[in-house]
Amino acid sequence: MPHTTDAAGAGPDAAPEGGWTELASRAELRGLLGQPWPVVIEKVHDRLTEQDLGILARSPFCLLATSDAGGNCDVSPRGDAAGFTHVVDSGTIALPERPGNRRGDSLHNILDNPHAGLLYLIPGGKEVLRVNGRARILTDAPFFDAMTQDGRRPALALVLEIDEIYLHCPQSLRRSGVWDPASWPAA
Repeated sequence: MPHTTDAAGAGPDAAPEGGWTELASRAELRGLLGQPWPVVIEKVHDRLTEQDLGILARSPFCLLATSDAGGNCDVSPRGDAAGFTHVVDSGTIALPERPGNRRGDSLHNILDNPHAGLLYLIPGGKEVLRVNGRARILTDAPFFDAMTQDGRRPALALVLEIDEIYLHCPQSLRRSGVWDPASWPAA
């Protein structure tokens, strides 16, 4: 039976006054979504392809998703000149840690839980590249020199050993109009 809560978020014993119906199981979810097409499952790989490398070379921006040991999530934007992600080898990439607000939420999370996800975008492009893997934080490596930007060598880098990588469906970009200036709200 679905879990129902009222708009205030009260529990299952609360009156459902126009309440929410919560999905309760994987079976119910699969029934609503249907089975994924085989091509969707088969596109997942664990080594960088030429297409992946091309996206990384053109992307100036990604989102980094992490969670702490308790599962509390964080998503942090990362950006630099196009191609800022350093390819260590076909199964490993590195992101320079640039100066920011000094909170280091993602870095703290990685110390507790190495699982991380990256979502790469190219402004105006349709490609969305998803990369999931296990992250480590390095304080030095031979490739740090290659990540020097404006004369500043990074003090830290996030290294991700790829578990899975694939092109994500671009429908959210199309539906949102994120690259269409006519859809942007007035400043």
